[in-house]
Amino acid sequence: MAEIMVVQGRELHAEDTELIRSLLAEHGDWCRTRISEELCRRWDWRNGKGRFKDMAARTLLLKLERAELIQLPKRRGSSSNGFRNRTPPFVAHATDSIRCALRDLRPLAVSIVEPESADLRLFNCLLSRYHYLGHRNTVGENIRYLMRDCTGRPVGCALFGSAAWKCAARDAWIGWDRARREANLGFLTNNTRFLVLPWVTVPHLASHLLATLARRVRDDWQAKYGHPVHALETFVDRDRFKGTCYRAANWLRLGSTQGRTRNDRNHCLRATVKDVYLYPLSPDFRRELCV
Repeated sequence: MAEIMVVQGRELHAEDTELIRSLLAEHGDWCRTRISEELCRRWDWRNGKGRFKDMAARTLLLKLERAELIQLPKRRGSSSNGFRNRTPPFVAHATDSIRCALRDLRPLAVSIVEPESADLRLFNCLLSRYHYLGHRNTVGENIRYLMRDCTGRPVGCALFGSAAWKCAARDAWIGWDRARREANLGFLTNNTRFLVLPWVTVPHLASHLLATLARRVRDDWQAKYGHPVHALETFVDRDRFKGTCYRAANWLRLGSTQGRTRNDRNHCLRATVKDVYLYPLSPDFRRELCV
């Protein structure tokens, strides 16, 4: 492999791929989990809290196998990823119309969705059924939020996850070079899903929820992963939406994508053009992202 690849946000050089191949050749009795754990140890690949990024390593190995660069041992059991990627099961929920003023829903409750909780099952169900992109699985650092009104009725969901690896409009506006972007991308998070439930018609609710999330996500990220985030990003499909709620919540429109996929090295794969929005979380966000 002559060129450097970026997989799961990590640069892979030729020697990295050779290391993986040598581990596979020398330890034929190792399972896939054992290999991913060993890679984390040798690369000292950890998250902000010092925990090994085992799931990221497993996904990296799968991507290399799909690219026919390595051959992993046969699975010894059912794929946990396959289980997570199934369409979430239905969870009963009310769909009665909610039409009122924002003040009639307050105080709103915005809560973090915890793993293995009833809220997680409801969150997955709502996003998969009512968000136009659907929802099955989330990898990497992420935080899920479920929003309820003063009576406990769900009114919306939000998911923050890994930032886009590259985005010309964003990268130019931040002013970081490639090295700074690759080193500091984890201090930026992408609002990959935002949903106000379709039976909820409340003026200004969406922008109010976005503003509420912006006030707390930095601290929530610090508490969960041991490091803050300095800015939020999102990509709005301009064929479907005008981005009104983001602009009303003081997000900045930086430009638009080029209508290409992340794997479009030959400039032949077309994708929907999306408007790029960013929300700084501190006055010094550029300095914090470019150190």
